[in-house]
Amino acid sequence: MVEPLIELKGISKTFGENVVLDQADLTVYRGEALAIIGPSGTGKSTVLRIMAGLLAPDEGEVYVGGKRRKGLIEDAPDPIHISMVFQQAALFDSLTVEENVGFLLYQRSRLPRRRIRQLVEERLEMVGLSGISRRFPSELSGGMRKRVSFARAIMSNPENPEDVPDLILYDEPTAGLDPIASTVVEDLVRDLQRSQRACQSYVMVTHQDSTIRRTADRVVFLHHGKVQWQG
Repeated sequence: MVEPLIELKGISKTFGENVVLDQADLTVYRGEALAIIGPSGTGKSTVLRIMAGLLAPDEGEVYVGGKRRKGLIEDAPDPIHISMVFQQAALFDSLTVEENVGFLLYQRSRLPRRRIRQLVEERLEMVGLSGISRRFPSELSGGMRKRVSFARAIMSNPENPEDVPDLILYDEPTAGLDPIASTVVEDLVRDLQRSQRACQSYVMVTHQDSTIRRTADRVVFLHHGKVQWQG
């Protein structure tokens, strides 16, 4: 059987009087390309944040790599490496593009700065943004910032295989992009999975029809706090 990477069992989450998730169950398997769809405000991004360990459910159990997670990611490391591309890019405004994309390596590796710069340029070229490493996020368009956050999510240390993410969570990665830029990102997502250069498993929240059709093997429809359909 295919190994589950993430299992959400009976997950509930309420914000004020708004019940976002209501005893929801969802499993993500290794090697899977999963898209989560549904109306705005139905809990799709909340599911991603719970998977990433950035948000704790009010009720239910979260299993990561077969091990139950207690608390948030900051409380104890997960047995698998999870990366996330946020809906609003979530770049550090005071850092350059190079420092944003290479943040993991600057913080957690002993690679020389020259080597990190080379790896950053490789990732930026992969997302179609060569030559912008010295710019700051404020100098970029919204679509460019989103692609920079994408490059950051797929950054890994070639000298440490454990740094390669086991699972990438994409929150609306093509929203706000023009059709050509969307196609570049969609093709990159698939290429990374098929070529085994970065990550073979991902979960994507999206509203965009082309992104659903081009990047998903399985689709989950989330509505009224529960998974209503999948296939």
